[in-house]
Amino acid sequence: MKATFLYFLLFTVFLVSAQKNDLQLDEIAHSEMKMASKKLNLLVNPNTQNYDITYHELRFSVDPANYYISGVVTTTFTALSDLSTVTFDLTNQLTVNSVTQNGIPLMFAQNSNNELVITLPSVLTSNTPATVVISYSGAPANGEQAFTTSIHNGSPVLYTLSEPYGARDWWPCKQDLNDKVDAIDIYITAPSQYVSVANGIEPEAPVINGINKTTHFHHNYPIPAYLIAIAATNYSIYNQTGGTIPNQYPIINYIYPETLASVQTQLDQTPLILNLYESLFEIYPFHNEKYGHAQFGWGGGMEHTTVSFMNSFGRSLIAHEMAHQWFGDKITCGSWKDIWLNEGFTTYVAALVIENFDGQAAFVTEKSKMISNITSQTNGAVYLTDAQLTDVNRIFSSRLTYNKGAMVLNMLRFKMGDALFFQGVKNYLKDVNLAYKYAKTPDLQSHLEVVYGSSLTEFFNDWIYNQGYPIYTISGQNIGGGQAKFTINQTQSDASVSFFEMPVPIRVFGSGGQQLDLVLNNTVNGENFIENVPFTISSITFDPNKNIISKGNTVTLGNENFELNALQLYTNPSNTILNLALPTGIILEKTVFYNVTGQKIMTSNSATSWDISSWSTGVYFIKINTDSGSKKLKFVKN
Repeated sequence: MKATFLYFLLFTVFLVSAQKNDLQLDEIAHSEMKMASKKLNLLVNPNTQNYDITYHELRFSVDPANYYISGVVTTTFTALSDLSTVTFDLTNQLTVNSVTQNGIPLMFAQNSNNELVITLPSVLTSNTPATVVISYSGAPANGEQAFTTSIHNGSPVLYTLSEPYGARDWWPCKQDLNDKVDAIDIYITAPSQYVSVANGIEPEAPVINGINKTTHFHHNYPIPAYLIAIAATNYSIYNQTGGTIPNQYPIINYIYPETLASVQTQLDQTPLILNLYESLFEIYPFHNEKYGHAQFGWGGGMEHTTVSFMNSFGRSLIAHEMAHQWFGDKITCGSWKDIWLNEGFTTYVAALVIENFDGQAAFVTEKSKMISNITSQTNGAVYLTDAQLTDVNRIFSSRLTYNKGAMVLNMLRFKMGDALFFQGVKNYLKDVNLAYKYAKTPDLQSHLEVVYGSSLTEFFNDWIYNQGYPIYTISGQNIGGGQAKFTINQTQSDASVSFFEMPVPIRVFGSGGQQLDLVLNNTVNGENFIENVPFTISSITFDPNKNIISKGNTVTLGNENFELNALQLYTNPSNTILNLALPTGIILEKTVFYNVTGQKIMTSNSATSWDISSWSTGVYFIKINTDSGSKKLKFVKN
């Protein structure tokens, strides 16, 4: 999704600098927000809900030098109820010249609601298919800026970007985001000096007819109207190959000739990222066709199916828009409340590029940045409330939808383990009820639970539906015998969560350079853990790999062993025999007795019982030295 149109005064500067500077997540989120903001001002047309589109043949005649389009759109649809008329979304600034069915002219009307209402020759009964052919022409509406002609380096360029509801500004369509068209054919006729671009593959070579050239594209996967796109200019084509034998496919990049040399190295990341995504999830969802990029003049990018329209080609933008081919294009979020299924996933998947290409240190740095942004405020949920559905800033919040959504996925990965997490995501992507359709948050949860073997309801309630994050207080103590004791307490930044159940990672260090990572599965406040540690701990670090959303944590290592607090003298006071109760696992090394003036009066090694009957009445002290530390106790001889 998504891009925002740069202000004219900045446009020229951006074209020069964008090739050098990668877009940051805040910029990507901002551009996607700006595009989607228009969607919130429009309602799904209730007059288009009584049929389902199965096929479009789209024939467009355009010239990048002229802001004009003429087209013939053939649409096959199936009635969902009995129909005497059928309505399409189409701006009234375009003129419909004719509508036919089986070659027979039909009556039609364009109205002020930007609708084309076609009167059918007879009632079309429910579950019955029909096909109509619409011929139209004119200068497209520019309210959505969905159809653009411009200039780059002195050459005309034409491109479309229909997200969210701009398709109607340049062709008759159904803009319901819940109706994906099963297949499309696009024919673009333009002056022969230009290269045309659209979704899918070219089944045959372009056909030249006089001064014009017609290029045919076929796309055989379900696609919503807003992801259908065309472009034309004097593109240079840079070909690559994606996938691995036998499932290879072309990567076709349509680049302005003046910028190809400067972005070619960046584009060379494309097959590498595609191969990474395929190794992590599944084969590229549209591998029977192509992937690629088409350069255009909006800031940022737009994940048109099989060809992302891009203004710049930094790795993070390439990775983000490419990830949408899986999370957004193949499976689309079923509501704005579930937008994190698109944007949280693509943010995290782009971070996986950092992990796999740049190493763990860079990945930890990226996660640390996300955590810092998430915890910059104490509240905020990933999932939206009804009241937030009109707030585009909240829907496309980089802090919550993008960063927190991404880190929640990271925490699920940490909680479940890599093998189960990635298998759950793979199963989600290949679910026939979701693939090339729509999904909501419970769909993802159920797939993860199946492979995990346990309920994730508590996790989703805490981290997706409710707000805030935990603040941990962790104390550790050496207890001897190759063991250490840890106690975890927790407070919450927001009252919506009473306790965050989560595996808590810590790293312990020894004075000799030893290091050990531990995971403490914290389920209640004040929980104690006894862990095997084959060295005396000298320091403790919380979450060194940044796997948990948290802030303001406190970690302490006690100078005195927990278990030494259990050392007891009995009977105390005593007249004859003094005994020492020594906890299991503690090895006694030496005991030293002192009188009240501090004078040493006796030393022993392994003894835990002493005859003090001959001692003078009074107060004494005993220093007990063990393999886990020392403790000083007082006793009375009576």
